[in-house]
Order: sequence, then C-alpha cells, then structure tokens
Amino acid sequence: MVIGLFLYACGIVVTLKANIGYAPWEVFHAGLSGKIGLSFGLTSIFVGFIIIVITAFLGEKIGLGTISNMILIGLFIDAILFINIIPVSGNLMIGIIMLVTGLFIVSIGTYFYIKSAFGAGPRDGLMIAFTRKTKIPVGICRSIIELLATFAGWRLGGMAGIGTVISVVSVGFCIQITFKILRFDVAAIRHESLFDTFACLSGKKNGETP
Repeated sequence: MVIGLFLYACGIVVTLKANIGYAPWEVFHAGLSGKIGLSFGLTSIFVGFIIIVITAFLGEKIGLGTISNMILIGLFIDAILFINIIPVSGNLMIGIIMLVTGLFIVSIGTYFYIKSAFGAGPRDGLMIAFTRKTKIPVGICRSIIELLATFAGWRLGGMAGIGTVISVVSVGFCIQITFKILRFDVAAIRHESLFDTFACLSGKKNGETP
C-alpha cells in the first residue's frame, strides 16, 4: 500500500514537472491552494478529506488505505518537491513524454494500493463509486471526474495547458490499460474497512481472542 502511494505521489510530481499544464486534479489543487494559502500537498490532503465524506455517503468503505492515501500522498508530494530531484521539462516533446510517463506511474501506484484492499483513496473511491453506480467503464468514469476537476480548478486559477487536455483525454485510458495488462478488476475488490483492520490487529476478527 505504501509503495503504491509513494509511486502515486511520484507520478503526480512528474506530471507537474512536465511543465505543459497540470493534470486535472493538480489544476484543482493548485487553484485551491492559491485561494486558501496552503501548500500543494496540504491542499491535496484537505480536498481528500472532503471527498472521503462524499464517497462515504455513496456507500464506499473507509479503510486504512483511504486515510493513508489522504495523508501520505500529500506529504510525499511536498517532500519530493522540496528535494527537487525531478527536473523541469525544457520543451514540449519532453514535457509530453514526462506527462504520459507520470500518468502511467500514477496508474501503477493506483493498482498497488487498491490491490492491498485496505480501502481506495478519496479520488479513486469516487471513481469506483461512480463505476459501480453507473456501470460505465472505469476509464470513462475517471475521465468524466477528471474533466469536472479540471474545470473547477481552472475557474479557481489553476494552471491549465496542453498537458491538461492530454491528461483529461488519456488518464482514464492509462488506468484502464494498466489494469487490463495486470488483469485487475477494480470493481471486484472488497476493501477492508477501518473496523475490520482494527479487529484483525487486535486479534478479535472471526471470534479470535487477543
């Protein structure tokens, strides 16, 4: 789970460093960050908390992975940006390559932490809830959500560009291709809730005694 969250954060930073327009959620986070005065990572955590509340009402389980996603990705992003080990793209072609690479890194990170079944992260929980409720393919659901996030972020002043358009069009397909290659059915995962995790750790699950 933690490896997946770290990869997810790395992928986000790669898309930022592509320097051709932020990916959808990053447009939203950047725009909101400028309005509320928090760092990029802390804004991501704040948004994650709001989305968790929404997905809980939609019937998705809140698990250890959900909370870890909300907190760790934001902290990892701020740490990676602070270390500044990923170079900024100097031209459009390199920027496009970096952006697509970042989206696939995000997709692989998504696979790892969702596969752990500790609960999907806030944004992916929203994607899964949308997929289950509408029966629309996961890639299309993701693209719809990303488009809405982009529009809201742009209205808040987040940086949008050709990279944003590429992200909106391709992010869902990157995830769908990655999941297909790995033979992963995201809707088939039955996530462990926080209560299940605590019961397991305390030795009380399935009638066991500590």
